[in-house]
Amino acid sequence: MEISHSFFFYNLLLLFMFSAAVSAADLYSETLLSLKSELTDDYDSLQDWSVPPGQNPSAKIYACSWSGVKCNSNNSSVTSLDLSVKRLAGSISGVNFSVFTDLLDLNLSYNSFSGKLPLGMFTLANLTSLDISRNNFSGQFPAGISGLTNLVVFDAFSNSFSGSLPAEVSQLQNLKVLNLAGSYFKGPIPLEYGNFQSLEFIHLAGNMLSGNIPPELGKLKTVTHMEIGYNSYQGGIPWQLGNMSQLQYLDIAYANLSESIPRELGNLTKLESLFLFRNQLSGSIPVEFSKLQSLTSLDLSDNEISGPIPDSLLELKNLKLLSLFYNEMSGAVPEGIAELPSLETLLIWNNYFSGNLPQDLGRNSNLMWVDVSTNNFNGSIPADICVKGVLFKLMLFSNNFSGSLAPSLSNCSSLVRLRLEDNSFSGEIPLKFSNFRDLSYVDLSENKLTGGIPIDIDQAPKLEYFNVSNNPELGGTIPAQTWSLPVLQNFSASSCSIVGNLPAFGSCKSISVIELNMNSLSGGVPDSVSSCRALERFGLANNNLSGHIPEELASLPALRVLDLSHNSLDGPIPSKFGSSSSLSLLNVSFNDISGTIPSGKVVKTMGSSAFVGNPKLCGEPLRSCPGSVAIFGSRGTGKLIWVLLLCAGILMFLALSALGVLYFYKGSKGQWKMVSFAGLPQFKASDVLKSFSSIESMDDASSPTSASVCKAVLPTGITVSVKKFECDPKLVNVMLPFITRIGSARHKNLIRLLGFCYNKHLVYLLYDYLPNGSLSENIRVKREWAAKYKIVVSIARGLCFLHHECHPAVGHGDLRSSNIMFDENMEPHLTEFGFKHLLELNKTSGTAETSTMDTGAANSSVEEELYRDVYSFGEIMLEILSNGRLTNSGASLHGKSRESVLREIINENEVGSNTSVQQEIKRVLEVATLCTRSRPSDRPSMEDTLKLLQAR
Repeated sequence: MEISHSFFFYNLLLLFMFSAAVSAADLYSETLLSLKSELTDDYDSLQDWSVPPGQNPSAKIYACSWSGVKCNSNNSSVTSLDLSVKRLAGSISGVNFSVFTDLLDLNLSYNSFSGKLPLGMFTLANLTSLDISRNNFSGQFPAGISGLTNLVVFDAFSNSFSGSLPAEVSQLQNLKVLNLAGSYFKGPIPLEYGNFQSLEFIHLAGNMLSGNIPPELGKLKTVTHMEIGYNSYQGGIPWQLGNMSQLQYLDIAYANLSESIPRELGNLTKLESLFLFRNQLSGSIPVEFSKLQSLTSLDLSDNEISGPIPDSLLELKNLKLLSLFYNEMSGAVPEGIAELPSLETLLIWNNYFSGNLPQDLGRNSNLMWVDVSTNNFNGSIPADICVKGVLFKLMLFSNNFSGSLAPSLSNCSSLVRLRLEDNSFSGEIPLKFSNFRDLSYVDLSENKLTGGIPIDIDQAPKLEYFNVSNNPELGGTIPAQTWSLPVLQNFSASSCSIVGNLPAFGSCKSISVIELNMNSLSGGVPDSVSSCRALERFGLANNNLSGHIPEELASLPALRVLDLSHNSLDGPIPSKFGSSSSLSLLNVSFNDISGTIPSGKVVKTMGSSAFVGNPKLCGEPLRSCPGSVAIFGSRGTGKLIWVLLLCAGILMFLALSALGVLYFYKGSKGQWKMVSFAGLPQFKASDVLKSFSSIESMDDASSPTSASVCKAVLPTGITVSVKKFECDPKLVNVMLPFITRIGSARHKNLIRLLGFCYNKHLVYLLYDYLPNGSLSENIRVKREWAAKYKIVVSIARGLCFLHHECHPAVGHGDLRSSNIMFDENMEPHLTEFGFKHLLELNKTSGTAETSTMDTGAANSSVEEELYRDVYSFGEIMLEILSNGRLTNSGASLHGKSRESVLREIINENEVGSNTSVQQEIKRVLEVATLCTRSRPSDRPSMEDTLKLLQAR
């Protein structure tokens, strides 16, 4: 006990000596050491904050030599404290901050400070700059900031405050910079914000602000930069903003604005950038915009603006960016657009423009990016569109363009992306690939091109995507070195009248899609296809191929779809296909294939249509192979064995039949019937019912909308999930066709409906059993980004199949993370798709709506459900991106600063400085934002969503 007391007094003495040393040194160092004791410093960023032992006879301020601390010229007081980017955390009490009477600059940015903002900050009367940005300060913004009368810069960007914006800050008459963006403030912008006398920069974007934008902001005559978008206001843009005579930058994007653009904005003669995109603005572009002579960037995209491009824009000689896409504009593009000397980016896609593009486009400016897709343009590509040598994106798809691609594109070596699909271009492909060192994406499909694929295609080292499909007269052969392109992922040339043999594959490590259907290819499939380890989709249907199917194809680890139908292939189907873990579609129909169809769960799912047209082929799901069961052999032993087996089978059949009779007499509600889809043996209903482990509890389901699930093992040993629901006897025949449609949906990322068992009152749906749980159960599992991205794309593929490859389209109806299940390889599968509609059918009385749905006629309910699916997918992307933190966050996402959300997600995914991964995360976040737009018609289709996710 004495030792314990001695130890206590010894520590107390040390603490007293340390405090005395610090006090003898100075109050500044003592206060800063007290601050350090409050903080979490896991990275020892403040390790040099210490004082030496002993006395301090010279009254030296030790803190003047510490990192982040600056003192005045004679080191008598602290004038600056910079703790930015030191990876500190914890809450700050602010006790004794009043010691720093001469402090001018306080910077706490880029840390993880939390809790309420310390009131002690507001006692620093001489402070000129206060930066608390990129932290996690929370709670109501406290009163008292008006005491900082000398404050010039206040930056609180990206925190977690609640409540309204601090109106009191408007009393700071020396304030020049105010940044309260991305910090969860709610309510309207205070009217007092129109009273600033010296303010030059105001940033309120990315909060959760509402109400009308106050006209009082028009009194801010000193402001040069104002960002107040990414909120959800009511009403339109106040015309009084046209009085902000010094304004150079105005951003009110994504703010739920309506009405027309005020013509008074034309009075902002110093304005250089105007961003009003993603609102609901209507009417035409004001002619008064001709006065915006300093304007370099104009983005009015994603609104409801109508009318033509006004001649007033032709006066803007400094304009670099003109973005008007996703509006309702029409008419011809004025020739004067081509005369703008500074124009670099022209984005007018998805409108109703028509006529020719200006023929001088590209001749008078350094044009870098042109996207006029999805309009009604015709004529040819302007000859000089690439004459300046800096054009890197050219998007003209889905128009009525015609004529030759030369000379416009012959020497356009700066191109990175070229999309001309869905037009009427003719003539040869003029691209000299040896000159296109940065070209990554080329889509020339659905045109009238001729002359074959250029033979030097292998000279484009960065080419990832190449599509010339549906050019019926293209002709030619596949260049010999095509597969050697180092990063090629997609090569599509279906319906192009291509002849010759398939080139040897050699090095094809990156290619995932090869589509060569409906050509005149001959010869065999080269064995070297084994090099294509990333190949997922291989389409060779409707050609003249011959020879055997290479065994190597069955060993490709990623192969998902293989279509060899309508050729002259012979020999057997490689047996390894039966055990493939990735294959979801194999089609060898209408060849000269012989032998036995491989056994295995995978092949059984294909259905007979995948194998018909091969007279020498047998086995399930086709006819049985002759001699496969020879009861009467030539040897007595064999006969005896078969007789015994036959007897055993008869006894088993009788036993099961008896059990079946028991089920029917056990209160079953009508005679049971069984419908099996591909992959399920043709059992009787009684055989399947016998397998249910909880038939009693399932029969007792109380609600018609209930859908209890159990796990069952069928007589063959196949494990299935069984979903049960009760149905109206009058509607069974209405529901069965829709169940059959669900059962015919086959995709790698959809759970398989193997069959169903029903009577007049009950339906049991039999699905594949998926053993690894749901996405919601696995959402917090730590994964590399590549694995997360794969899950996102896989879900998108499954949903895209339902929306665009099922005819009529099937809406999921209840897409959420708990309805995405993982198989044994952690491949995601959508479950429950169509089940909501099935329950709705069970509530109807055979109405016209039901008939419409099942016949595939267009109706608003289907369209609405598809839009809801897209929204739900956007929310699932956010869940995956944030490891489950952002759940049901589609609406709130649009009220936050995109920059702060992106930063949070990048930090959560721990990708460090990997810029390519950061860009991929940014792209997925942008797609999630598009999918969760409030207006359903503004959301992309799942087909477009998948393209955006896979775009490079």
